[in-house]
Amino acid sequence: MLTAKDTVEDRVRGLDTGADDYLIKPFAFNELLARVRALLRREGMAKSPELRVGDLTLNTLTRQIWRGQRSIELTTKEYVILEYFMHHPNVVVTRTMIEEHAWDYDFDSLSNLVDVYIRRLRRKIDNKGENSLIQTVRGAGYRLKAL
Repeated sequence: MLTAKDTVEDRVRGLDTGADDYLIKPFAFNELLARVRALLRREGMAKSPELRVGDLTLNTLTRQIWRGQRSIELTTKEYVILEYFMHHPNVVVTRTMIEEHAWDYDFDSLSNLVDVYIRRLRRKIDNKGENSLIQTVRGAGYRLKAL
């Protein structure tokens, strides 16, 4: 939290309501950068390299994906889209959000490329008899449903 409020009560309230750190203005830019680096180090140690949604597991270090015990091979673009979904489980993700994450600014938003990649991901992730993890939300986009 970066603020001009400098009383002890303000700092306690800020930290108690969820701030990871509290820096009072005016501040030294070098101190701000050092605090950000410290927070990033702390965050990196606590995070697991595995993302899990239902029985789907994605390892961000090895880039391996499993559905249950079955290994799944994905192209680079499919992986990028699936990882985005797994960082946002049960959240409606619009085509625009996927486009902005997976493609550069020259992407033609009128193309159906996102739909093609979603169809490919579904074919690779869902076997017959398994519940489909990527759901279409009519008029809005898609959602990776945690079963």
